[in-house]
Amino acid sequence: MNRLCNSMEPRVMDDDMLKLAVRDQGPQEEAGQLAKQEGTLFKDVLSLQLDFRNILRIDNLWQFENLRKLQLDNNIIEKIEGLENLTHLVWLDLSFNNIETIEGLDTLVNLEDLSLFNNQISKIDSLDALVKLQVLSLGNNRIDNMMNIIYLRRFKCLRTLSLSGNPISEAEDYKMFICAYLPDLVYLDFRCIDDHTKELAEAKHQYSIDELKRQEKLMQARLEDEQARREELEKHKTAFVEHLNGSFLFDSMYAEDSEGNKLSYLPGVGELLETYKDKFVIICVNIFEYGLKQQEKRKTELDTFSECVHEAIQENQEQGKSKIAKFEEKHLSSLSAIREELELPNIEKMILECSADISELFDALMTLEMQLVEQLEETINMFERNIVDMVGLFIKNVQSLTAQCRDLENHHHEKLLEISISTLENIVKGDLDEDLPDDLRALFVDKDTIVNAVGASHNIHLLKINNREEELVTRINSWCTCLVDKIHKDEIMRNRKRVKEINQYIDHMRSELDNLECGDILD
Repeated sequence: MNRLCNSMEPRVMDDDMLKLAVRDQGPQEEAGQLAKQEGTLFKDVLSLQLDFRNILRIDNLWQFENLRKLQLDNNIIEKIEGLENLTHLVWLDLSFNNIETIEGLDTLVNLEDLSLFNNQISKIDSLDALVKLQVLSLGNNRIDNMMNIIYLRRFKCLRTLSLSGNPISEAEDYKMFICAYLPDLVYLDFRCIDDHTKELAEAKHQYSIDELKRQEKLMQARLEDEQARREELEKHKTAFVEHLNGSFLFDSMYAEDSEGNKLSYLPGVGELLETYKDKFVIICVNIFEYGLKQQEKRKTELDTFSECVHEAIQENQEQGKSKIAKFEEKHLSSLSAIREELELPNIEKMILECSADISELFDALMTLEMQLVEQLEETINMFERNIVDMVGLFIKNVQSLTAQCRDLENHHHEKLLEISISTLENIVKGDLDEDLPDDLRALFVDKDTIVNAVGASHNIHLLKINNREEELVTRINSWCTCLVDKIHKDEIMRNRKRVKEINQYIDHMRSELDNLECGDILD
């Protein structure tokens, strides 16, 4: 049973409740101090306590983006939701609520301690994202299937588990089963698991555990293979040549070509197709290998450019820091001298000199920035020319190779048409020695029908080749345009930020000088 007095009306998690909760954490805490200020900064709150408030639904917590600890126990919450923005959460208490299903935790990748004690949960699942989970409290729920324990084996950091009060805790083999299948567990139901118990549990379930480990090893190998394939495919996509390292394009030409598949049963066409495919795949592999090499060249060009930009900015910054350091050393000395000077005319003269020094520093820093802008503009323009040329050459050579694919298709089309016309003539003469499938024989009613069938097959093949070529060209051109645009925009933003920094620094120096009041100095 939920501990709350359900005579209270369910409450909404609105801003007023949240502000009050933050304030009530106590003025001695950071969150409490913030709450006293006008316009509470929820993003600065690290811990939030919302227990015993008759909350029905989790809502409006998106503002607490840096929250580490959240206490929502002893409410009437029915669904885990509204937590997706709390990615920094480490500790979450949802005990004593009315939750039936574990859900809504997919983004909480930093969660270490989760309490769902005293709810209505019947199955342990949907915790996959919680890779750092160390403590899991699921006592006093409705979990009745011991196989739920197997699911918890994936959590390598799990050291504390509470399941007492569930139907499975009444099973005779409850403790031994858990200790055997979760060997890294340190505490079960708030009691430390001794080594002797672990040894007995392992011995009792050794056969089942060995088989499970074997299955897990196979599954892990499959997952690693799949991950390797995904990474390899992503690498190929980056080079714009995915699925060109084999017969994928050729196979796709016939996947939707019903007429071509029928015609493949004609006498002599099988051998013709095999030769065609071999030559076609060789060209595709050439495109693929060329694409990977060109991608490496583009990457090298981009890395070299980035390194040049970084070095130019770093060198410029060092020059700026040096000028500022020299200025500040002189400026501090000048301020001290002004404060010690007793004659007003001398003070005014010294202030004018300091003002001139500030202006001189401003001019020097802005000159440095303008020099950097010009240097980077030249570097960016050179990179843009190089990368555009590289992309242009890549496209030209790929188009040359795909033209060879079209030539092969045209040649195959001519040969297929010759065989088809010859077959039609033999059928008309009654000289055909081989039986043809009924759907294929239906194409040989007259010359127009067979010519149209061969032509339709040919058009499908050309369309597939053209589409793949166009896709590659479009994607790499788009990549090139976006890359160059981003580089220009990043430089504009860098320049604006630097100019703003210089102006803020100079304004601060001038403000400091302006605030030197002669009366205070003379006193």
